[in-house]
Amino acid sequence: MFGIPLAFTVPLALTALIGLPLLYYVLRVTPPRPRQVPFPPLRLFLDLLPANQTPRRTPLWLLILRLAIAACIIFAMAGPVLNPAPVAAGAGPLLLVLDDGWPAAPSWDRRIEAAAQRIQAAGQRSRPVAIVATSDGPREILPFEANKALERLRAIKPAPYAPDRLPALGAIKAFIAAHDESSVVWIADGLERGHAGDFAAGLAGAAKHLSIVTDPNPVRALSGPQNLAGGLEVGVLRSAVAGAEQGEVRALDLKGLAIGAAPFDFAGKTATTARFDLPVELRNDIVRLEIAGEHSAGAVSLLDERWRRRSVGIVSGEAADVSQPLLAPNYYLKKALSPFADVREARPGVGDPIHALLEEHVAVMVLADIGAVSGPTHDELRHFIEDGGILVRFAGTRLANASDDLVPVRLRRGGRVLGGSMSWDTPKKLAPFERSSPFFGLNVPDEVTVTRQVLAEPDPGLPAKTLAQLSDGTPLVTAMRMGKGMTILFHVTADTTWSNLPLSGLFVDMLRKIVDLSGETGQGAATGVEAEKAQTDAAKAGDKDALAASADQPRTVAPTRTLDGYGVLGVPPASAKPIPIGFAGAADAEHLPGFYGPQNAPLAVNTLLAGETLSALDFGRLGLAPNFLRGAEPVDLRPFLIAAAFLLFCLDALASLWLSGALRPSRRAVAGLAAFLIACGCVAGPMRAQAEPSSPAISQRDINSALTTRLAYVVSGDAKVDEASRQGLLSLSRVLARRTSLTPGEPVGVDPARDELSFYPLLYWPIVAGRPRPSQEAIAKISAFMRLGGTIIFDTRDALTARPDGPPTPEAQWLRQLLDGVDVPELAPVPADHVVTKTFYLLDGFVGRYVNGVTWIEALPPAPADGSARPARSGDGVSPVIITSNDLAGGWASDPDGESLYALTPGGARQHELALRGGVNLVMYTLTGNYKADQVHVRDLLERLAH
Repeated sequence: MFGIPLAFTVPLALTALIGLPLLYYVLRVTPPRPRQVPFPPLRLFLDLLPANQTPRRTPLWLLILRLAIAACIIFAMAGPVLNPAPVAAGAGPLLLVLDDGWPAAPSWDRRIEAAAQRIQAAGQRSRPVAIVATSDGPREILPFEANKALERLRAIKPAPYAPDRLPALGAIKAFIAAHDESSVVWIADGLERGHAGDFAAGLAGAAKHLSIVTDPNPVRALSGPQNLAGGLEVGVLRSAVAGAEQGEVRALDLKGLAIGAAPFDFAGKTATTARFDLPVELRNDIVRLEIAGEHSAGAVSLLDERWRRRSVGIVSGEAADVSQPLLAPNYYLKKALSPFADVREARPGVGDPIHALLEEHVAVMVLADIGAVSGPTHDELRHFIEDGGILVRFAGTRLANASDDLVPVRLRRGGRVLGGSMSWDTPKKLAPFERSSPFFGLNVPDEVTVTRQVLAEPDPGLPAKTLAQLSDGTPLVTAMRMGKGMTILFHVTADTTWSNLPLSGLFVDMLRKIVDLSGETGQGAATGVEAEKAQTDAAKAGDKDALAASADQPRTVAPTRTLDGYGVLGVPPASAKPIPIGFAGAADAEHLPGFYGPQNAPLAVNTLLAGETLSALDFGRLGLAPNFLRGAEPVDLRPFLIAAAFLLFCLDALASLWLSGALRPSRRAVAGLAAFLIACGCVAGPMRAQAEPSSPAISQRDINSALTTRLAYVVSGDAKVDEASRQGLLSLSRVLARRTSLTPGEPVGVDPARDELSFYPLLYWPIVAGRPRPSQEAIAKISAFMRLGGTIIFDTRDALTARPDGPPTPEAQWLRQLLDGVDVPELAPVPADHVVTKTFYLLDGFVGRYVNGVTWIEALPPAPADGSARPARSGDGVSPVIITSNDLAGGWASDPDGESLYALTPGGARQHELALRGGVNLVMYTLTGNYKADQVHVRDLLERLAH
């Protein structure tokens, strides 16, 4: 209203303002009561008074005061609200479409608040509300009551990728078609990603009442980090020329410690660069780059071994000729390697340059025309390769006449020369690279030719070792794995003597691929030689189909740590799928950003790829006018207007008394008046009704839980984790009903701060790092629950990432903070003779989605010194705390056919069955205590029965 965020709940009441002019004239002609002053002699003048008298008019200031009182009352009746919640048009259901990709994460709280305000406004008008997140895809959309819609809204969290909106458009159109008078509110992230333009056009064409809400602040992200020769650079992007121009990018190591910071300045543009001028050793320790103050997955770039700047040692068999550097192999190698690697050469005069470079811990060793390597140098090189290094050798006259076992293939002496024996008439060109080669995808220029090469002896395994070949099929580059590393041979020289390959850009790209492999050898990189043994066996058997299958067999690595929408690393959700080795795409719904594979050599997947840009969606081009998010809360102005009217009324009364002369000033009167005004001010302020405290009512769920045994899980606030907990306990409850005499009810989610825990014998608590620590009241309830016989299974779900000798994981740290102040007994890994391993099934351990985690339980009494069986404890002997990291609920969860609902590591039906058996034992242990403690003494009992 007039540019002010003001609205009225009863706007018709404002029509009373029309009567203010009439009220003005009524008050104007009505004078105040005349002032009476008793004076007896005036009795003599009564007969002298005229018959007609003209009364005095009311003072103008008093008229204005009384009109202000009337105006305050009228405005209060109209129900003014400052910063009102927008009311969606239409009389049907309200459909909230929420962009939940990473661009929405920085303003997520304001987006949720904007959606909640619209849901509450719809609830006041008894309108049903439906909510759909763009990452939901083509799911059916159903309307709910406002309260349930708010619960659904609070459960939505930003995804760490930018979802494609088009799959959800079909479900939205179906909902609009089924509810003709519905209104749609799209809370958009404002980016031209995920087919945003087509999605907006589809919404505008389908909805009669469409409102768009977005954040005016631009989205910022990181893209394309490069570890260059002089420093590490990363691109900083923003979606629009607005907001802060300067900022800072922080670099962190594996432990989350800061290594450095680099400033950036957009200078009126949408893209810039931040540069870290650090030594190469420090740059190689960086695993995470993030924009300071920007909390989203897009503002984070993760670095793995591919971003490490590798040190490459070069040793040539020829003496350096300073006067003719273009004739030296080292010249071409240094020129090709310098853009992406630190090239190192041994100092002149060093007796053993290979040993000297290996002492500098190079990642790749390049030998240009070095003949046979023997003695201690040979042993050092072999040990270097087996430990994960890469040896690259170039042919030459020395290698052609003398070779060793540090080459991938057996070489034919002499080689093949243009115009000589075993030669060709014209120089040969390169053949296209095979799919199994690490060079696959590189463009092969037609002008690259070879005039001489070292030939490989025919061998059944030669095709599997060939990474590049000439047009006649003879090998140009071969490779062989040795231990954790490999040796690679170029069958031509590193200079232009035998080929013009060193003069082409292809030479640089091939060396770059090889140096990149030095960071992947620990993972078994897809170099075309990872299946060498299988291919060799297939070749010997003459099975071409098996040879092709072994060459094309995909290899994948599972996620170990993934980013959430806010850019925080954590345990991957159950929906995350493995990626193939060599994956170079951007994150999506199945392949979340984060680290994949083993911790010693992980693969990083990022939200944005190098070269990507951010651009804002042009709503004006689509004929749409978006509204902007506001952070202010709605304020009801009625109490303030009523208070103002009351105070003005008091002033009017005092003014009337003063004008009539009835108000005589005195100290006592002034003090009483001040006290009266203060009391009026206190009473007139806005007050809220306070209900008398009473005992909380018992809910129907608590009644059902008291009558039926149920398993319960603690609600974490993460919708995917809570769904996995529910599915896992539901599957376990079904197994208990089928295999035991216990028929539990449907599991429920509880909040320790609000719900009564005493109805549930067993609580499953999945740990989610980064969640707020429970209140002291909740901690007290947890302690009372365990003290009175309840058992809590704390599951950190970090078995894949936790290391016994490493720092605690974020989940473990959060659990330590949670249990700080809770009376927790001494814990120990579950021993083989513990009763929990024998309550129903005879088990060796408790597995879930993972099998390598340790399960901790209350420590048993020390074993007798004579080696006899440990005595059972008195009482029920149930541990109040069980801690695991194997993601038990994820291992229990089953589909209707009994198959595992989530991917297991390492996997298999046997693991799923063992997980369910472990869950049965835990429930039976919790319910029955140590009634099967005699199983611990079964050996002694059998011996007694034998006698």
